[in-house]
Amino acid sequence: MAVHYVAGINEIPEGTNKIVDVKGFSIGIYNVRGEFHALNNYCPHQGAKLCKGEVSGTNIESEVYQYIYGREQEIVRCPWHGWEFEIKTGKSLFSDKVRSKKFQVVIEGEKIGVVIGG
Repeated sequence: MAVHYVAGINEIPEGTNKIVDVKGFSIGIYNVRGEFHALNNYCPHQGAKLCKGEVSGTNIESEVYQYIYGREQEIVRCPWHGWEFEIKTGKSLFSDKVRSKKFQVVIEGEKIGVVIGG
């Protein structure tokens, strides 16, 4: 298990993200309400740069003919075909079998690190 420090916490304000390259991986680092998360910058559908996609919320479970929007800042949408993924887990919103690789994030002082391997 190796921690690779990629940014300072002040470089990624809440609601933003930064794409970094670490050991051959392109990784999106996201600040979701003060919590940092890291996703592989690769959509499992057709290989788009997932982390270049829009960060938003989505429609959440509701009654028939009722549309409730929620989960703001928690969803990244693939820029090519609109596939949606949870930033916190990497899981797709449409299938339990499809996900983006998630990396462990380590905060040490003012530094953000990503764990590769192990």
